[in-house]
Amino acid sequence: MFGKNYNRVPAGAGEKLVSNPPVERAANAPLIRMKGVTKAYPTAAGDFMALKGIDLDVMPGEFVAVVGKSGAGKTTLINMLTGVDKLTAGEVWIQGEPIHAMDENRLALWRGRNLGIIYQSFYLMPTLSLLHNVLLPMDFCGLYRGRASAERALDLLRQVELEDHAHKRPSAISGGQQQRVAIARALANDPPIIVADEPTGRLDSATAEVIFSIFLSLIERGKTIVMVTHDRGLAQRVTRTVHIADGQIVPEEPRVPTAAFAAAQPRSLIQRLLNRT
Repeated sequence: MFGKNYNRVPAGAGEKLVSNPPVERAANAPLIRMKGVTKAYPTAAGDFMALKGIDLDVMPGEFVAVVGKSGAGKTTLINMLTGVDKLTAGEVWIQGEPIHAMDENRLALWRGRNLGIIYQSFYLMPTLSLLHNVLLPMDFCGLYRGRASAERALDLLRQVELEDHAHKRPSAISGGQQQRVAIARALANDPPIIVADEPTGRLDSATAEVIFSIFLSLIERGKTIVMVTHDRGLAQRVTRTVHIADGQIVPEEPRVPTAAFAAAQPRSLIQRLLNRT
């Protein structure tokens, strides 16, 4: 699964789709760096401090789970990382780019080309086919290239085992299948970073395992994943867990080497689940 290099389209497709080259970074530099990230929301009783000076580095190839109780600041952290919401104070650097300093237009284009974002609620366009849902990010970012893009989108659906449903609308498939379409859409522009906010929160345990197996495949391809989750079982199987409490990071669990963690997953079980879902 996900064995192809998405920087290239099939031979004969005409044009190529390539992502912007990343900004040069020093060897062993973090892919993501959050420095003193603070977020305050005004209320009648005064400012509510959702995040209180978060410092967080994420290295290339990591699979990081962000965990904590409801209201701890997990989703706010994700919103700061993706630029969906503005910082009150602090800095967010991704691939050497100062996300905190970008205006809305530049940030929207940068985000579309460099981040794949997956939400709990899927957010597929109900009037579009699955194929056209996957094509949307290419079109939005100016990377749409006719037949080349259509073949790319179809290939992504093939790799989440939904090629046969490509021309259906989201209402015609299950919730687990919709989440797989959302993953294919997040990969449309071949982003180096996947950000997922409770991607298995609305799924049963078997389907959640399938989604997690897809994330493992992405890690094997060199992607970096930051995932908010309430699922303790999944959180124990990533390379690092970041605990958020009252808007602050509390001591982390030991990191598991990426290669060892990927090799330790129950592949035979995952394949049976994929065949059944």
